[in-house]
Amino acid sequence: MALDGIPTYRPGRPPQPRPGLTAYKVSSNENPYPPLPGVLDAATSAAAAMNRYPDMFATGLVEALARRFDVPAEHFATGTGSVGVLQQIVQACAGEGDEVVYAWRSFEAYPIVTQVVGARPVQVSLGADERHDLAAMAAAVTERTRLVLVCSPNNPTGPAVHAAELSDFLDRLPPDVLVVLDEAYAEFVRDPDAADGLQVYRDRPNLVVLRTFSKAYGLAGLRVGFAVAHPPVAEALRKTAVPFGVSTVAQAAALASLRVEDALLERVAALVGERDRVSAGLAAQGWELPDSQANFVWFRLGVDTPAFAAACEEAGIMVRPYGEEGVRVTIGEVEANDVLLRVAERWRAAHRGVG
Repeated sequence: MALDGIPTYRPGRPPQPRPGLTAYKVSSNENPYPPLPGVLDAATSAAAAMNRYPDMFATGLVEALARRFDVPAEHFATGTGSVGVLQQIVQACAGEGDEVVYAWRSFEAYPIVTQVVGARPVQVSLGADERHDLAAMAAAVTERTRLVLVCSPNNPTGPAVHAAELSDFLDRLPPDVLVVLDEAYAEFVRDPDAADGLQVYRDRPNLVVLRTFSKAYGLAGLRVGFAVAHPPVAEALRKTAVPFGVSTVAQAAALASLRVEDALLERVAALVGERDRVSAGLAAQGWELPDSQANFVWFRLGVDTPAFAAACEEAGIMVRPYGEEGVRVTIGEVEANDVLLRVAERWRAAHRGVG
């Protein structure tokens, strides 16, 4: 069957309740905070109209985003999370026999959305520092390449692509190759050298930027994301969108989130502070981890991956293992982060030289 060779997306597993132990889910990159009251009120009010179809083009949300980011409204396309918009891009731009280039390991959905349309995935290994090797990715582009996917910060390893290297990379590519800069974790970035896609795209007609309300804004359960692109590309994405895909509730919650963005970004700053605390604690234990600019940390553990994940689960935190490559742990509640530090310290004591 045509679908036999397509990998299955594996979501983060929820924790299993155990007597006498508080369990935490840090296997999915979710915001641990509950919705702010104004956002919850807006969503609840919007639910009263669930018998009606939503605004297919999310007009009010797009207008608010245009004001927020100083981008023309016709440059936006919305979808069911940034991954939904990504699927729209791949459907619009690639087909049987085409190639899609991306780093690996990177976001698990990339090979799925590529193969669903019959295109060939071209995976380029990350560099030794778990960062995109953009020179190698540029070298992998051929006359059959239609798309290049760049995840910054990279999921699951964490480093962000730098502005200078992104500019050099774009200069090397043919103008008819579309580059998708997936910035699902942009709000968590503090690296001063990191690229800001919404600035770069303005002078790059072949660059599309993806953003989402799922991570920093805490609306993962409502599925709303958007792309920013020049009008011909944005129009193509609107054509390939699932009709009425972004619900009325999701649009209302996203609009309300923009209205209380200062409060939401205070929460993001707190999560960044926790990320830095956890990273510093792990470094003090002797772990050598990549520079995460997202809301998670990455342990390259190889064959020890399943055992480390099991140790975390035994202590009460459900993490995200990737085969025999490594473990990604989301920055969650302070208590969950403390459990991670304790597990990691015990692991280091028992496995000197790992990490």
